[in-house]
Amino acid sequence: MSNTTIPPFGAMRRKEREITSREEIDGILGSTTVMNLALCDNNVPFLVPVFFAYDGTALYFHSAFKGTKMEIISRNNAVCFEVSVDQGVIESDMACDFEAKHRTVIGFGKAVLVEEMAEKVKVLDMIVARFTERKFPYPQGSLDNTAVVRIEIESIKGKKHGF
Repeated sequence: MSNTTIPPFGAMRRKEREITSREEIDGILGSTTVMNLALCDNNVPFLVPVFFAYDGTALYFHSAFKGTKMEIISRNNAVCFEVSVDQGVIESDMACDFEAKHRTVIGFGKAVLVEEMAEKVKVLDMIVARFTERKFPYPQGSLDNTAVVRIEIESIKGKKHGF
């Protein structure tokens, strides 16, 4: 995984807002439970929020095997993802000078279906652990009907404002 961008997306315009620390990017990814996942099919964008986990090298989410998200991924596994935390408003005395307070991570990658059952259970445990310390068994029928997807990160960058 690199910290470079994928064309046609170039360098960040507002360099003073760029997050260059990998630890800070990882901290943002570890601090929230919802990721916005952008997909594209026949030049039509599709955006969906998903619960996710991050292991330091890849992002993961779960889904039913059927549905728009998985149908698009089966045809085009290129994805864009976004996680934003600490959102707010920085007020001003001028209407056009209001700004968004935020810490955001955006990246690109490839979505790959997790096939191996042990990895699938490990990922589901990571997702559940973001909500509770409780441990749960997964009935085989539920495992068989749940898709687990790994996003192999190709590029990632962070941006913050108001901190």
